[in-house]
Amino acid sequence: MSFVSDTLDLLRGETKADRVVPRSGQAAKLTVAVSGAMAFLAVFALALSLASGRLADRWSAALAQSSTIRLSAPAAEMEAQTWAVLTVLEQTPGVDSARALSDDEQRALLEPWFGPDLPVADLPVPRLIEIIETPEGYDATGLRQRLAAEAPGAVLDDHTRWRRPLVAAADRLRLLGWLSMALILASTAAMITLAAQAALASNQQVIRVMRLVGARDVYIARAFVRRFTRRAITGAAAGAAIGMLAVALLPRAAEEGGFLTGLGFQGAGWLLPLVIPLLAGVTAFWATRIAAFRTLGGLR
Repeated sequence: MSFVSDTLDLLRGETKADRVVPRSGQAAKLTVAVSGAMAFLAVFALALSLASGRLADRWSAALAQSSTIRLSAPAAEMEAQTWAVLTVLEQTPGVDSARALSDDEQRALLEPWFGPDLPVADLPVPRLIEIIETPEGYDATGLRQRLAAEAPGAVLDDHTRWRRPLVAAADRLRLLGWLSMALILASTAAMITLAAQAALASNQQVIRVMRLVGARDVYIARAFVRRFTRRAITGAAAGAAIGMLAVALLPRAAEEGGFLTGLGFQGAGWLLPLVIPLLAGVTAFWATRIAAFRTLGGLR
């Protein structure tokens, strides 16, 4: 019943009890400032976590649908082994399409490392064959065995070594995002607790007078809970709004920009930061309530 009463008082207000809590001062400024700063950081932590997860998922999905065969053979046998590999791939269930990259395409792949004048035709560069998989995929072990029999110089790379670290990175980044949010809420609770204790300590004389006229600790504590919760919600709302504006001003996602231009929210993700002021309010509510009853108990 006490929790329900505190919640109702928070919504409707009670001006007589509110006079106990100072309207200005270091405690008030600290509560608003800390809530705003933590909400701002929470918005960026949330945006970073979501963007990192999207990027890792996109890379993992792209690698999961494609594979590469690297074919090394003498120049006289290259064409014959290339056709042998393509024939094996045509007969392999789970392979949607396969094609050998042209010299121009391989030159474009090597150009960032060796420059634009690389003579691909005159160098013993392995032939690359691109494989596009069906959603069901293919049996990599069976394909490797067939390739070893038909084209001994063919090496299959199904991107497993790239795919697993990306999936693990996505899971860890999401975990770090939630951990960051928990640490931000814990820090907010600690600072608001200190601010509430300071406000209670600075009003000891007023509290003693109220007790003499019959005010109970529950009545006094509700005033502090209500005022500090409102301050926390106000500060967090301002911090979250500034954080969302800062995220919106970041460069838009682009292929050439990679990860740095993907830091933001997409679609319904823009609604997630709106939960931050509510979380700040709940955190402030319980932190102030516990601190108020504990401090009032020590002032007897």
